[in-house]
Amino acid sequence: MRLGVNIDHIATLREARKTVEPDPVKGALIAIEAGADQITLHLREDRRHIQDEDLFRLKCELKDTQIPINLEMAPTLEMKNIALEALPNTTTLVPEKRQEITTEGGLDVVSMKDYLKEYIRELKESGIKVSLFIDPDIQQIDASLEVGADAVEIHTGEYANAYGKNVEKELERIKKAAKYAKEKGLAVYAGHGLNYENVVNIAKIKEIEELNIGHSIIANAIFLGLYQAVKKMKEIITNARG
Repeated sequence: MRLGVNIDHIATLREARKTVEPDPVKGALIAIEAGADQITLHLREDRRHIQDEDLFRLKCELKDTQIPINLEMAPTLEMKNIALEALPNTTTLVPEKRQEITTEGGLDVVSMKDYLKEYIRELKESGIKVSLFIDPDIQQIDASLEVGADAVEIHTGEYANAYGKNVEKELERIKKAAKYAKEKGLAVYAGHGLNYENVVNIAKIKEIEELNIGHSIIANAIFLGLYQAVKKMKEIITNARG
């Protein structure tokens, strides 16, 4: 299982003071040294954390490596133009609302099929793989296939926030969706709200080949240091796979 480390919240700390540190690109390099298989970053429309310059500096730093960049972004014209210039390995299309603290759910691909078909076509013609961040829902998976996505990233937020019997219920939804998406030929990823405890059940789902995790790793880095925080998450998901 691959681990994509999301560096957004290194930038969140920097932007709290509008200064130059901590540098998310430096954080990305430490994460890679500790075992990260991919660097993920979300360039939001309001630029609340990651800035355009971060993306292009990261692209420059990783150009001679095998480490892919996964750019999370809203499916807007502005973001498409930035992606076509930066050429990340993957773009993950996510819903975005200015007032939300973090992404609150999956992209409603079903209601956006006509728009997304053309949007995705341009990205793929430029050699960028396209993943759609969706809820664990069969209709959304079918729609993702229809619009030409290469992969789906299953939103694990409801599972991460569940209590009691709802934990197993949400876990079953994710398992069912992952199995269905894999059978349909999509690459299957997952992420949102995962931490050292709840990630184990997700990492055991064989159809999921990649996890993208940010907040928990950066939060634990305050106490452990970034290298150890990434290394520990990598060890947990590797051991969960057996």
